[in-house]
Amino acid sequence: MREIEIFLTLAEELHFGRTAERLHVSQARVSQAIKAQERRIGAALFERSSRVVTLTALGEQLHDGLRVGYETIQQSLREVTEAARGVSGTVRLGVMGAIGHELRDVTARFRSRFPACDVALQEIHFSDPFSALRSGELDLALLWRPVREPDLVEGPVVLTEGRVLAVSPQHELAARTSVSMEDFAGRVFVDPGSDLPDDWVASMAPASTQDGRSILRGPRATTFHEILTLVAAGECVSPLNEHVLRYYAHPGVVFVPVHDAPPTEWALVWHGDEPVPRARAFVDLLRERGPAAVAV
Repeated sequence: MREIEIFLTLAEELHFGRTAERLHVSQARVSQAIKAQERRIGAALFERSSRVVTLTALGEQLHDGLRVGYETIQQSLREVTEAARGVSGTVRLGVMGAIGHELRDVTARFRSRFPACDVALQEIHFSDPFSALRSGELDLALLWRPVREPDLVEGPVVLTEGRVLAVSPQHELAARTSVSMEDFAGRVFVDPGSDLPDDWVASMAPASTQDGRSILRGPRATTFHEILTLVAAGECVSPLNEHVLRYYAHPGVVFVPVHDAPPTEWALVWHGDEPVPRARAFVDLLRERGPAAVAV
């Protein structure tokens, strides 16, 4: 199995050094394994030069034959391993508004892979993102990063997206095709409260621009819809994540893209060192998929 894994990885990477790094073995081990396979088969599987590694025709044939079987074996091993761990029950996942819909492909795959499990989405708000994790009410939460709380673990990034600025239709920025974060200077943002970590709030709604110009704090808001109501009334503007373009419309709010904002990275977060087995299985499945861009 290890030799097959080395062959398949080298066929994908076409680089001995990257293959060794990815498999956490020495480059010599990779070279020895490939040479042993070639001796056993009696023909070259790779063409090697000082700059390029390519598959031979026989190497291509072997790769096509082995890949499907190897993936089937790995899938079977994963399934029986999770069965041995007793993966069952409902993964309780906290999400902010409609962003949980972006994980629908993974939740469907999770239910298919683990028939004894389900995923239940529970809405949480930016004004209180951590309490339900700490109380045990939730297994996982999907939160923008960074989350640097000492009792919480920030897991894999699963979604990325751009940002917009919500303004009223009468606002001077409403007719722009896009705005800069420097345009935030002197504007009034909502006040999210004093109980949240400063760095977590600032990653979405900074207190000043990069040039050091102040951004003001105005009316208090605890939910997304309260923000929209305040923006529509002209009491503030608010940076939001780009998925609002797909999921929300408000007669008194215009969403203007912020062209120089850093991308928002959404990560799974849990309380304590390790999530419960069912949540761990869900995290592992998302790691397999890797981060995805939010559709707009």
